[in-house]
Amino acid sequence: MLAPSGNNAVAGRPSSRFSELGIVLPAPPTPLGTYVESSDTGNLLFMSGTLPVVNRKLAIAGRLGENLSVKEGQEAARIASLNALAAAKQHLKGLDRLKKLVKLTVLVATTEQFSEHAAVADGASNLFVQIFGPEAGHVRLVYGVQSLPIGAPVVVDVIFEIDTAAPLRREMAEAQ
Repeated sequence: MLAPSGNNAVAGRPSSRFSELGIVLPAPPTPLGTYVESSDTGNLLFMSGTLPVVNRKLAIAGRLGENLSVKEGQEAARIASLNALAAAKQHLKGLDRLKKLVKLTVLVATTEQFSEHAAVADGASNLFVQIFGPEAGHVRLVYGVQSLPIGAPVVVDVIFEIDTAAPLRREMAEAQ
């Protein structure tokens, strides 16, 4: 866990956390059907479920408990979370309007016997804690499913709180 005193993201600068952590976001994902990757209303940004895709190809495929380890599931959840952040960045034209992660849902493709869903979802949660800080917190729902699109082992679904005043403050600063 990160110490709260060293977390610039809590002060409203997620982009600085990416720099500090050496994280480079991938290209934003593209929809697999007739929908959009993101939609905002009020101070919430809803993201479509994102997959562990790198360079437009599934980076990790399979099912937990069958041919994937918990560690591979965690990495898939982390990659899918980076894709959610990339789509948010595209929607908001930057990362610094993101205030916090409100809700995280992780769907995990598993065998019937698999029971380490929470450990897999920690691959996503840990990334968001690094970005927004542990004190920001987020609620989470994790569940196992029989299959997911294109053979993905996880889908990450997120809702962010966004700063709705940031564009207004930026326009006012530019006008001065």
